[in-house]
Amino acid sequence: MKKAYRVKKEREFQKVFQEGTSFANRRFVVYRLDKPNQKHFRVGISVGKKIGNAVERNSVKRKIRASLFELKERINPELDFIVIARPLTNELPSKELLSNLEHVLKLAKIIE
Repeated sequence: MKKAYRVKKEREFQKVFQEGTSFANRRFVVYRLDKPNQKHFRVGISVGKKIGNAVERNSVKRKIRASLFELKERINPELDFIVIARPLTNELPSKELLSNLEHVLKLAKIIE
């Protein structure tokens, strides 16, 4: 994913947390914030230290980004959202991670 598709700054993360709404399943928590007239969606990914060491956390982030890339066409462009991985997400194979992520994005009405 290009950097233009990412929420990077702390202040942007905090705005999504404070003004957005949250949705969750067993593997992920998603916060979403509507941003009318935005050309494309932006996503922030957070993987905490409970997931594992840096290698495992980066692996989870790569899998999440790959899953979002697959779902890219279905994601509403007028949104900023944050994906937070819960513990044991690092043990999921890529296909299962994709299905869990798709489930929570449907709950959040980010995809149809």
